[in-house]
Amino acid sequence: IADRADVVMEGRDIGTVVLPDADVKIFLSASPEVRARRRVEQRGGGGYAETLREIIRRDERDSTREIAPLNPASDATIIVTDQKTLTEVISEAIHLVKERLEGRWDHG
Repeated sequence: IADRADVVMEGRDIGTVVLPDADVKIFLSASPEVRARRRVEQRGGGGYAETLREIIRRDERDSTREIAPLNPASDATIIVTDQKTLTEVISEAIHLVKERLEGRWDHG
């Protein structure tokens, strides 16, 4: 897909395994506590403590696995979202894409 057109892709290994030569790489990060709170809110409730434990376990498993461990690409911009609203994160990402792609961005 990315060979034929510009694309936006999301995934835990897109910038390191799937598209290591992407023009723009953004790695979104938040503390396990913030991610657990957000997940509980998305679900409309539930156990915060268990959700937090699940996130910590998954992070540990993903970051230490032998094949394609979860790490930001060395050339990725890391956006720490703990203290940002969704609108702020989107705005920062759009600004970064416009900046990196300069004349190639013709969408306002």
